[in-house]
Amino acid sequence: MSIQYIKGVGPKRAAKLKKLNIYSIEDLLYFIPREYEDRANFKLISQCKEGEKVSLRVRVCGYPSKLRPRKNLSILKIPVKDETGMANLVWFNQDYITRQLSMGDNITVYGKVNKFGSETQIVNPVFEKGNQNKVGTIVPIYPLTENLTNNEMIKIMNNALKDYGDRLPEILPYYIREELNLMPIGEAIKNIHLPKDKDSYIEARRRLVFEELLILQLGLLLIKNRTKEINRGIQFSPTDAVYDFIDKLPFKLTSAQERVFGEIERDMEKKEQMNRLVQGDVGSGKTIVAVLAMFKAWKSGYQSVLMAPTEILAQQHYESISSMFSIYNINCELLIGSLSSKKKEQVLVDLKEGNIHVLIGTHAIIQENVEFSKLGLAITDEQHRFGVKQRAILNQKGDSPDILVMTATPIPRTLALILYGDLDISIIDEMPPGRKPVETYAVGISMTDRVNNFVKKQILEGRQAYIVCPLIEESDTLNVKAAEELYISFKDNIYRDFNVGLLHGKMRPQEKDLIMEKFKNKDIDILISTTVIEVGVNVPNANIMVIYNAERFGLAQLHQLRGRVGRGEYQSYCILINGSNSKISRERMRILQKSSDGFYISEKDLELRGPGEFFGTKQHGLPDLKIANLFTDMNVLKLAQKKADEILDIDYLLLKEVHFPLRQKIIHTFGDRIDELIFN
Repeated sequence: MSIQYIKGVGPKRAAKLKKLNIYSIEDLLYFIPREYEDRANFKLISQCKEGEKVSLRVRVCGYPSKLRPRKNLSILKIPVKDETGMANLVWFNQDYITRQLSMGDNITVYGKVNKFGSETQIVNPVFEKGNQNKVGTIVPIYPLTENLTNNEMIKIMNNALKDYGDRLPEILPYYIREELNLMPIGEAIKNIHLPKDKDSYIEARRRLVFEELLILQLGLLLIKNRTKEINRGIQFSPTDAVYDFIDKLPFKLTSAQERVFGEIERDMEKKEQMNRLVQGDVGSGKTIVAVLAMFKAWKSGYQSVLMAPTEILAQQHYESISSMFSIYNINCELLIGSLSSKKKEQVLVDLKEGNIHVLIGTHAIIQENVEFSKLGLAITDEQHRFGVKQRAILNQKGDSPDILVMTATPIPRTLALILYGDLDISIIDEMPPGRKPVETYAVGISMTDRVNNFVKKQILEGRQAYIVCPLIEESDTLNVKAAEELYISFKDNIYRDFNVGLLHGKMRPQEKDLIMEKFKNKDIDILISTTVIEVGVNVPNANIMVIYNAERFGLAQLHQLRGRVGRGEYQSYCILINGSNSKISRERMRILQKSSDGFYISEKDLELRGPGEFFGTKQHGLPDLKIANLFTDMNVLKLAQKKADEILDIDYLLLKEVHFPLRQKIIHTFGDRIDELIFN
């Protein structure tokens, strides 16, 4: 039902609520407060401490006094007392309050304590004469929009709870609520908005978090089951030739690479379609695992495709993979936007006729005119740069090809099960031997000159450097050095004796590729860049990464950037220039200095920043979470994952009467991915 059915919500208020994505009564009831003010615990005036917020029961014991210290400022003081002492209630520019309070009135107040010598002040307090739920309760504080106050929101919510709070459908089966001791939905919604006490709030939140995560997990498992059911997949032949290929490699696989390839090999030999995510830290050797899968597909007579997010990365993959395959007559080709029309046409013809065995490219691969003869394996590199829909289009290029997804953004496994709930997960958790750890230093802005001198010294020894900063143009609101400003300053002054290049996200792909090509060929000594170099670029001669305003990046992102160096034989360095003195910022820099383990760093990143910024759930095709926090609610997440498995074990399509409300909620929640659910 429309939000306008709520008492007190006319067209104007409805328009404001829509800005908060509140369209229906259900949206409103599930609009969770961001925090609470505990106004329920009353104190005595003698117990008031400087700076704390308190609730008091007092009597007005004197007449108001007004001060006007300057134009446009009036200070109103009203004296009050209780059995332990006196205090002054103080308001700024609110003279009308004198008409609301009289000598002898008994009132309850809530506000912040200020102490001036022996005088106790309660500043800008909320007060009431009767029981209006402003004082003496736990008050919800809502995220708001322009021209909508918290008091208005509380009134609207109270009306909604009164008229509709008991009418919310119960979707959790009784046996689960009983087993886990969960509140009924009506009680939970009431206590999340107007908790009687802290325990009621904790129990209400536990119930709602569990429900939200259970729906999410069930939806993802149903999508995964449907994928397996519809896409029967290809059964690739077992072959020992892949082990001969491994033996001829110029390096030995790590045990983690062997384990992960074993998981892929077993998937490929099954009748069902493979849908596997390979997670591995920067430099852990994911590409070779993909190469082995391509080789296996070729031996069974199938084509493979690898999609990378940038032309630079696609080109890099093409060069390394085609050289590995050259002695086997495996024909590799590159398909990227900057190819000439003639070359593109030739690639498309050869691909359709089956003359190309391995195609490597960018988004160009998922265009309509790209047709394969017999696609058996589709690989996506740096998955976080692609959305669910792009992965699906790639999947449709063949007849249920096996799917392999690679990412160098380590995510704790439990969370990966949510983010990539439709995939099986493999983790390469070991680095190849011989890689020297990158020495990481965090310094303040005052050390910039020393950093510049160090960079010059390294370049004179034949090395190259990246210098990264967070923005492209100077911003009025952010005091951050912009890439273009830095570039001019470095090129014309500090590094005028060296070749300096600039790379940023607003450049056209061809421009970016030209700059990167020059950097790889050592025509550029220092590359000033935004984070566009975060993904996959391999320049072994570059051994210095300097990051300005490091406090403005997430830890996982800083770790990705650091992974651009340390790829050659030279000792490499990452220097974080931290422009913030905050404690949390220093703590984040310390984490990077002491650890090079991407999984540990990503856990810390989540802990310090929360999951909202970390994931960008939209590109994962996930519904937004209204109350659950994927990091702090990890235990509930694990429980929800366990219960989801148990439910689907006994009722695969959620058709039993006891599970039918769950089914309806999943269809509603996963609206835009409804085609992927097993119900269809």
